[in-house]
Amino acid sequence: MNKMRLLKDLRKVTVLLVLSLFIAPPAFADPGNADNGHAIYLKKCWWCHGKEGEADGPGSKFMIPPPRNFAEGIYKYKTSPPANEIVRDEDIFNMISDGMPGTSMPPWKDVLKKQERWDLVAFIKNKLTDMFEDEPNPPSIDYSKKIVSSPESIEKGMKAFDAAKCWECHGRAGKGDTMKKLKEDTKHRVWPRNFTKPWTFRGGYTAESIFSRVTAGIPNTPMISFAAPETGNGKLSEEDRWHVTNYVMSLADPDRQTKEGQIVVKGAPLASLPADENAEEWNAIAGTAFFLVPQMIKKDRFFIPSNDLISVKAAFTDKDIAFLIEIDDRTKSIAGDAIAAAIAWDGLTPDALAIQTPVVIPTTSKKPYFGHGDGSNAVSMLYWNSGSVEKQNVSKMLKTTGTGAREESDSAAAGFTTSASYKDGTWKVMMKRSLTTPNTESDTQFEVGKYIPIAFANWDGSNGEVGPKHTLTTWRWLLLKPETGSQVVTFPLGVFLVLVVGQFMFGAFLRKNRE
Repeated sequence: MNKMRLLKDLRKVTVLLVLSLFIAPPAFADPGNADNGHAIYLKKCWWCHGKEGEADGPGSKFMIPPPRNFAEGIYKYKTSPPANEIVRDEDIFNMISDGMPGTSMPPWKDVLKKQERWDLVAFIKNKLTDMFEDEPNPPSIDYSKKIVSSPESIEKGMKAFDAAKCWECHGRAGKGDTMKKLKEDTKHRVWPRNFTKPWTFRGGYTAESIFSRVTAGIPNTPMISFAAPETGNGKLSEEDRWHVTNYVMSLADPDRQTKEGQIVVKGAPLASLPADENAEEWNAIAGTAFFLVPQMIKKDRFFIPSNDLISVKAAFTDKDIAFLIEIDDRTKSIAGDAIAAAIAWDGLTPDALAIQTPVVIPTTSKKPYFGHGDGSNAVSMLYWNSGSVEKQNVSKMLKTTGTGAREESDSAAAGFTTSASYKDGTWKVMMKRSLTTPNTESDTQFEVGKYIPIAFANWDGSNGEVGPKHTLTTWRWLLLKPETGSQVVTFPLGVFLVLVVGQFMFGAFLRKNRE
């Protein structure tokens, strides 16, 4: 009997084990070890967030936005319903893993193991604040009624976007061009997201993450929750929030994104240059996008940029060259403009752009310093700024040999002119000059078919950017591609025919000798 019972029990265990292979276990957050998290925190996190998590680490004073204050237990990007103030464990884990674009918070998923990140979650929740005491991990926002994107949904989302007055902060074209001075509750300035560049969204840019922002808002910022049972009073129904989500996602502009390994601005040969920055000819020319980084090498160092990307196109004829610079700038800054001054921080100066190329095109790997050149290697600078209410669109050509060391070149002799316009949060600036100039000691002499180092700089006048306080790129390349002539095709074809005829003649010679 005991043997029979044992066999039955073994059969039951076997059945249960087999079934367990096909039944997925419930999904729970990985349990974290707070003590292990503390050790990791002291190695990786305290420099910004502070020993006690109060956002007062040594590096915090250089950061805008400031690091998260864990002691307060308040988080901006959460996926718990708006009625629940507590952030979910998964939200903290994802912030640690993925970082936050446009801030000093890097992604840690390639540095810390998964369990180490969960250990950090446990330490942050249980040791740095009492906000989570006796509070269970909240449920997630309900995504079950997600509406798939379609032209009809996008159209409805655009109307809901307008009705809820989202454009007051995010702009009519969704580029974040606002005429409001927006602050966090901590009094630090915040910028509305530019929907054409979703990769800059700090909480992710899936449909679910965008729906979460619209639904839960972003605590401690002007971004409120728009959740409501029915549309009205500036709120949005669940259905409309999905339509707005689809509309926002439709605004993404891939031309605004940098592409890995793309460091060359390829000039297009034209019979004549475009008349201005809005000419249709520019639409047929491919642009190249580059990240802008803050100038932190020379005094005065700069830590709080607002513009992050620059797009460049180039065209040339046998005599002249033109550049089209496009930069998304949330504020149109013109000195003396009362409206612009009202939303500026640290005073108002003109928006500005600069293109740098070496005066002497290098034949080796040695280049001038990309920040205005150096004493041994000068750069030629094409400079434009938005000017003032009295005189807009100011430009000049400069020879610079280091920050502060400059002399003005003869713009008229170089045929240097500029034109510019601002619309829907974007500056378009065209700079034009002759390929070669009489002043060979101060001006770059552009050569067709040759790689020429080129660098860019930008100043946002409403963000306190002036002098060395600005953003820039390191050296990139400019290539004025010569137009493909008929000789490019006919010469290789001629060589091919000569080789074929030669082979036939050589074969005939061998046959004759055999005979």
